[in-house]
Amino acid sequence: MRRMGKYSVFFVFLFSLLASGSAYAQYFPSEYWHDGWIVNDDADTLRGEIKYDLPNDLVQVRNRDRINTFSSRKIVYIEFYDKTTENYRQFYSLPYAVNYDYKVPMLFELLYEGELSLLTRESIIQETVPSVQSYSFSGYNQTRQRLDYSFYFLDKKGNIRLYNGKKPELQDAMRDRWSEVKPFMKKNHLSPDKIRDLVRIVAFYNSVK
Repeated sequence: MRRMGKYSVFFVFLFSLLASGSAYAQYFPSEYWHDGWIVNDDADTLRGEIKYDLPNDLVQVRNRDRINTFSSRKIVYIEFYDKTTENYRQFYSLPYAVNYDYKVPMLFELLYEGELSLLTRESIIQETVPSVQSYSFSGYNQTRQRLDYSFYFLDKKGNIRLYNGKKPELQDAMRDRWSEVKPFMKKNHLSPDKIRDLVRIVAFYNSVK
């Protein structure tokens, strides 16, 4: 993987969503075409407008009037400029174990790269939330869509594990430096289930690694 520096630009993108509440916007980044390129499994670079579909691991590349569709099996790397957040985003197709002895290539977005890298996959979910009409104080349920994120750890051996936000799972992933990570989390009041804190934790772990 390319060296990315301390933080991926998507970290800025995610912060902007969380801070502004735009994760509840009517339209989502996956519904737009973005200028960018992909590298396919033949090492060819295709440039054009990019549209991605992570739940189905598909990417479309539009160049003039022609649209090519690629599955994660045919993709190595994707990069595009997200016009909704004005940031570059980077994806890799990586083998992920869907059961004990079977792996399939899936698209992951890179948030942080190091000895232990942090990846994510987004999806659009529908949820029902209570709402109150202020003029009548009557309650009702409202359905809305929002972006949801699943997070993963990638080690240098290429192993990818889903991270559920629980401290025991974090401890297991960082067990060789947990004696240093744990007091760092306590001193800085960091929670393993908050994205801002998680990136700081991963960055610290890599710094002492």
